[in-house]
Amino acid sequence: MSNANEPKITNIKINPDNLYREESFTDLTYATIRRLMPVKIDGSPDESREPLFTGMAQLMSPNGPIPIQCVIEGAKTLSDAAAKLPDAIEKAVQAMIAEAKEMEREEASRIVIPGQ
Repeated sequence: MSNANEPKITNIKINPDNLYREESFTDLTYATIRRLMPVKIDGSPDESREPLFTGMAQLMSPNGPIPIQCVIEGAKTLSDAAAKLPDAIEKAVQAMIAEAKEMEREEASRIVIPGQ
């Protein structure tokens, strides 16, 4: 039973000025594009803000599929997002590789003290 005087575990608040309606588009083969259309709190379109586009794909590795997600910067239309998706995915993959190499370097440079 929850006591009304207990502190909340979560403190979730929705920003009514930053709401989006999500639409997904896929070629059923390689990737998915999400279009986030800005809306007002009543659900009507918010013409004062630009839509956002994100991309999702999976790369196969020896250990199984690796999900890749990215923002498709500068896309204004679905057609534009589709054209820019390959470069956005490549940029996300390169960032993941760089981060993995940095983690590997940090791990290799740790001082190992016997007995710990």
